[in-house]
Parts: sequence; structure tokens; C-alpha cells
Amino acid sequence: MLRLPFKSRTFRGGVHPYDNKEHTRYLKIEELPAPKTMIFPVSQHIGVDSQVVVGVGDSVKVGQLIAKQDGFVSANQHSSVSGVVAAIAPRLHPNGKYVNSIVIENDEKYEVFDGIKPNKPVSELSKDEIIKIVSDAGIVGMGGATFPTHVKLSPPPGKKIDYVIINGAECEPYLTSDHRVMLEDAELLLTGCKALMKALDAPECIIAVESNKKDAIRVIEESILYRKEDSIRVAKLKTKYPQGAEKQIIFAVCGREVPPGGLPADVGVIVNNVDTCAAVARAITTGMPLITRIVTVSGSAMSNKRNFKVRIGTPIKDVIEGAGGFKEEPVKVILGGPMMGIAVYSLDVPVIKGTGAVLALTDDDIGKKVSTNCTRCGKCVQVCPMRLMPTIIDRYCDRFDPEMLEKYNIFDCIECGACTFICPARKDPLQKIRVAKGKITAIKKAKKEEKR
Repeated sequence: MLRLPFKSRTFRGGVHPYDNKEHTRYLKIEELPAPKTMIFPVSQHIGVDSQVVVGVGDSVKVGQLIAKQDGFVSANQHSSVSGVVAAIAPRLHPNGKYVNSIVIENDEKYEVFDGIKPNKPVSELSKDEIIKIVSDAGIVGMGGATFPTHVKLSPPPGKKIDYVIINGAECEPYLTSDHRVMLEDAELLLTGCKALMKALDAPECIIAVESNKKDAIRVIEESILYRKEDSIRVAKLKTKYPQGAEKQIIFAVCGREVPPGGLPADVGVIVNNVDTCAAVARAITTGMPLITRIVTVSGSAMSNKRNFKVRIGTPIKDVIEGAGGFKEEPVKVILGGPMMGIAVYSLDVPVIKGTGAVLALTDDDIGKKVSTNCTRCGKCVQVCPMRLMPTIIDRYCDRFDPEMLEKYNIFDCIECGACTFICPARKDPLQKIRVAKGKITAIKKAKKEEKR
């Protein structure tokens, strides 16, 4: 068994926002009943949109394929309820755009699709069979990135994977969904670890957990001892944001630094989220594709805080109603954490595969924000985990200079928001960076199409 070559358990930079996890960290996962109308966007992942394979009026069952992956970097979509396809039309997506979506009227019978059946045990599956199961199940990165997992499990030839890291850092404030999965589904998690290791021919798996989750660390270590899993271990990380970012967790756990523009596989590592790992195990042991995820519901405007098991496709308004609704009007509703999540202007958007939280925040949560001129204090440079120069990037975002933005590695920004959080001038470099990235990408795409 390999030994970690580096003993560091953190990374350079980062910030320490108040975590606000005490509201839900001790609340067990509850299953949220599905509403009458479910919405399934064909885009719930990084890559090409899925192709719809059902028609209006078709009957569907739980776990049935409703949109198939279109190419390698894409993902299947499955119905999380049984019922009838009521519409196939653009619907509002959490990203703020209208996306082609499959609308299903839930018959509340929850009849399971005939093709759903358990697979062979992990020990009897080949690596190719595991990758196919993951691909067929439509599993993506559920920490928010939504990168198709079967692609991660297929590194380029010649890239030897030494470590599989299971990301249990959950460093975003408020979020406790991964924490609860580690506490309540440790056995399933270890089965997922074994499957991922086998798919990648990796000799060692490290479950990386921040030090503020001592109970999860204890439960996982006890499960490892009980199952005598010598190739799986727990790495205790310093509690700091963004400890759960892919490149930062790789450096913290095994001392390897992913080069600019590089991928984790370039340094012999693959990282998967806790809930993703559990979804892999579930697909193998039950045959059920990715149709549910754990969602933390929190924030001062919520009547009740919860950790819900939610069927994908459930509108956000129904998640909020399931937690008792608002006790006061929120200033913002955010999907995901407050640092990297997306504020939505409509509660009709659905829970998708990357939705880890629904936060209803008040003025007291957000605070008043009046921006002033940059004082060149350098705090944003000190906390940037990617060692970028947010002050300079912010300046070139204002004048939109694509050449200089790329020179200062804007695409290496992981959009963690540490620069915005720490800024004494209350500026918002993160939002400008997101907009600038979008513009540069659109310009490059237009140039490629012109050449064709």
C-alpha cells in the first residue's frame, strides 16, 4: 500500500467564514415527498446536452431513461417518478436561462422501471463494467461541478492513478448534506470507494474530511476497521475555505500540485465527491440510476432547517414548502453555498444533480454592501488559493481586455469567492471574473464557427 509522501493537511491562502452548520449538522436525512409536477432539464452536467428519448403523452417509470447522453462528455437523465410526460419545452434552469426540459406529471405510484436490477458485487465486476454502470446511471460530480463521472474514470492512456480522493471537506458555510451522508451511509460510501479504485486501477483511496466533522471521521474509521479495508484511509484536513476545491484538496492530501491548465490525472489523482461516491455504490448494488440527491435547506428566512433526500426534478418551491416555507421574506434564495452558489429569481426552477443546498437568506445574513475604490491592500492576493492577482484581473475585467486577462490566467480562477469575501472595499471581483470568462469563451466559440 502506498504511503502519503507529504504530511500537510491544508493549502496556501483561503479564508475562514463563519460556517453556520450548527442549524443542520445534527439533523438526520428525511425523504421529501415528490410533488405533482416534476421538471428535468436536458442540461444537468458539464458537456453536451442530453438528447430527449421520450415524447409528450408517454408513460414513464422510476429510473427510466428520458434523455440519453450525446457524446462522451455528456450524461443520461432518468425519471425520478412514474407518470406521464406532459410537455417537452424550455423551462427556467437554475443557471438563469431557459433550457429544454421534460415535464412529467407524477402519478404518485412510483412504479420502478423493469430494467432496474442489482449488478454483480464490485469484486466480480471488471473496470469496464463499472465505468459502463456509472455512465448508464447518469452519475455526475454532485459537489456542484457536475462533470460526468464516467469521464473522470477514463483518464488518458498512460496516466497512472495513484490515489482516489473522496472529497468530504464540505467547506461551504451552511452545507451539511455530505456530512450526513458520511454519518448515515458510511458502508455504502466504502463500497463506492472500492468501485472507483477498481475502475481506475488505483491502489489507495483517501477519504478527506475537515476537522470540524469529528463524528464523521470516527464513523468512517470504524467502518474501515470493521470491513478491514487496508487500502482505504481517512485524511483529516484543516477547517478552511475552499479546502474542498479539487486542486486544493489534492495538495492538502498528497502534496501534489496540479499545473496551470492541467487536470488531477496529470498528477496521478482523481477526486470524487462523497455523494457521487455513494451514488456509484447505489447504482451497482441496486441498479438504480442517479434520481435523488441530498439537499441542505437552511438560512435565517426558513421556518425549519432540514437535510432532505430530494428526487431530482423537484421544483425549489416544493422543497421550501416541505421545510415549512419562509418565516420571513428572504432577500436572496441561493442554490448551493453562499460562497459559490447561484442566486435564483424564481422558485420554479428544479433541483438538478448539482443542487447541494437551498438557502433562504435575510439582510442580516448578507449584510449591507457599499463598494468603494480598491485600496491595493493585497488581501485578495494573500487569500487566493490559486495564487492569482485578483486586483489586476479585476482591473482588466473592468476594461475587458481578453489578452491581458488570459495572460494573468483568468481561467485558473476556481471562482471560490475568497477575494470578494475578504475585500475591505466591498468590491466583487468574482462576479466580474465570471462575466469575463463567459465573454472570452463566447468570442473563442464564435471564431471557431467562423473558421468552419
